[in-house]
Amino acid sequence: MSSAENCGIEDQESNKCEVKTSNNEDPQDHNNHISPNNKTSKFLQLRRKLDWDSLKKTGKEWIKNPMNMVLLIWILCVTVSGAILFLVMTGMLNNALPKKYQREAWFEVNNQILNALFTLICLYHHPRRIYHLVLLLRWRPKDVHKLREAYCKNGTYKPNERTHMLIVVLLLNLNCFAQYALCGLNVGYTRSRRPAIGVAITISVAIAAPAIAGVYTIVSPLGKDYDTVSDEESQTHNHNVKRVKSLEKRLSFSLSASETSPQWSGGVLDFWDDISIAYLSLFCSFCVFGWNMERLGFGNMYVHTATFLLFCLAPFWIFTMAAINIKNETVREALGTIGLFLCLFGLLYGGFWRIQMRKRYNLPPSNSCCRKPAVTDCALWLFCCWCSLAQEVRTGNFYEIVEEKFFKKPEKEPDFGSGRGYAGQDSSSLTAGGDEVVEDNISCTGQLAMVDKGSSSRGEDATLQPPLQYFINREGN
Repeated sequence: MSSAENCGIEDQESNKCEVKTSNNEDPQDHNNHISPNNKTSKFLQLRRKLDWDSLKKTGKEWIKNPMNMVLLIWILCVTVSGAILFLVMTGMLNNALPKKYQREAWFEVNNQILNALFTLICLYHHPRRIYHLVLLLRWRPKDVHKLREAYCKNGTYKPNERTHMLIVVLLLNLNCFAQYALCGLNVGYTRSRRPAIGVAITISVAIAAPAIAGVYTIVSPLGKDYDTVSDEESQTHNHNVKRVKSLEKRLSFSLSASETSPQWSGGVLDFWDDISIAYLSLFCSFCVFGWNMERLGFGNMYVHTATFLLFCLAPFWIFTMAAINIKNETVREALGTIGLFLCLFGLLYGGFWRIQMRKRYNLPPSNSCCRKPAVTDCALWLFCCWCSLAQEVRTGNFYEIVEEKFFKKPEKEPDFGSGRGYAGQDSSSLTAGGDEVVEDNISCTGQLAMVDKGSSSRGEDATLQPPLQYFINREGN
């Protein structure tokens, strides 16, 4: 036992000595010795803190959005072309391009490509910016919510918000007009005759305007949190008004059941079901598309019409104009082909909104392409855009659209007194009138539903009987 105890005492003394020697080491040597381990441990802790499943899910959702993919391709094209332009300007490619005319050709080609890309992105954003400017100028209560969602932090009330939002919107519109002016200079003049002052001014304004707008949005009250007590009364009033309108719409369709499993109105190629809609979809595609999107609750009609028109036509014209000042015939043809290729892919804008329509209204998906409904919707618009648009319009006409839901239309009954057709008139069809007709018919339907409900308790009432005898006598005369 004594020998074991002595060995234990010796081990403890040796451990103490090791601890003392380690404490007597140079602090710098000690830090140098453990710093790699600390860095490795911090890196491992960071990896453990990251939610990889959430990142993968977010990445998949981001990729599924066609607009994000288009933006990513646009950024890659701008980066590549801008890098080549920078290398040519700084002389880093002098060995690869020893002759001056070669460097000038590469400079002009990439300059025109950048000009076309930035002009296209301004054209795509400009309809929405003009729409927001119109909303700011008229400043109606129903438009305030849209503007707050676009420019205010958390979409809440901000002090003097109209003035601040007007400054941001004006700067963004100035960015578009400056880019258009720069595009005119690049297209209208060759490189030797192009005014350097004009190019410098337009480039400076085109870059500074959106940058100032972004900083102003963050620094100004638009990017800050405020107590919304002062605006609580108006928000409560608007909420009550919305509840009343919602209740009126629900009462107006109290007799019609909500469609739990709606269906497309015919197949894609069944355009003979309503040949008038087929002709309108063929010859007025952009207008019909915008009208249908607004009716389905996806935004303003004019914004959708202008944006879809620009997606389908602007790339070809912009890239063709960019090739005017390029002397190389091969490059000219390449730019024209790229513009035509981008025009065809502009039809994916319709495919994207078809996906949104299918998801919102629970329409049945199709797995014809790669067993993925989203791919099928985009393929339908790429290869049969007019037929797809006609099917979407027919589907919207087949149902009543209330609060982003499809309702069965009431049965058609003759109305002998009002002369408006029948109570369940198709108020949302393409051949109907404007919004006033829709509201009138809906309210009329609601009155009929409420009267029918209370007729049993009130008994026979002369006001509830249709004036059939009057019209019989009138016809006899």
